Amino acid sequence: MGRLQASIQYSNYTIRPIEAKDNSHIESVIRSCLIEFGGNREGTAWCDPDLGRFSEVYAKEGRAYWVVEDEQGNIVGGSGIGPLTEDVCELQKMYLLPEVRGTGVAQQLMQLCLEFAKELYKKCYLETFGDMLAANRFYQKNGFEKLTTPYLQTEHFSCDVWYIKEL
Repeated sequence: MGRLQASIQYSNYTIRPIEAKDNSHIESVIRSCLIEFGGNREGTAWCDPDLGRFSEVYAKEGRAYWVVEDEQGNIVGGSGIGPLTEDVCELQKMYLLPEVRGTGVAQQLMQLCLEFAKELYKKCYLETFGDMLAANRFYQKNGFEKLTTPYLQTEHFSCDVWYIKEL
């Protein structure tokens, strides 16, 4: 897991494990993206009580969260893995600001998440919105298969698209 705990340089960005100083910044990124796609409502990450304390939440066993930092030290994205069941994890809170999308950083972030997940789980699940067209294409490109119903009920009942991937 050495590579997973280290910072990774990609283009003009650094991908690294979340630290306490990042909590409010990644919360701001997530809220900004949710507003962009109309997800600032109940049943989404918008109402997640842990949104501002990821460094603590993802410090627990079976979890990890990485942030993307630009050259100026600004947090511009992030993603994590958390347990769903004993054998299934969830790709959680994968959000990138518009200026980072299309740079290849999302692919690097996804690879980190899936490398971590493979060490502990057999499948990876995720929930998203159908109107996030580029995100849906990205998940499918990365081998996620669309489900017709949620794998199980989560607090994100407003999500209308679900995917799973064999690890």
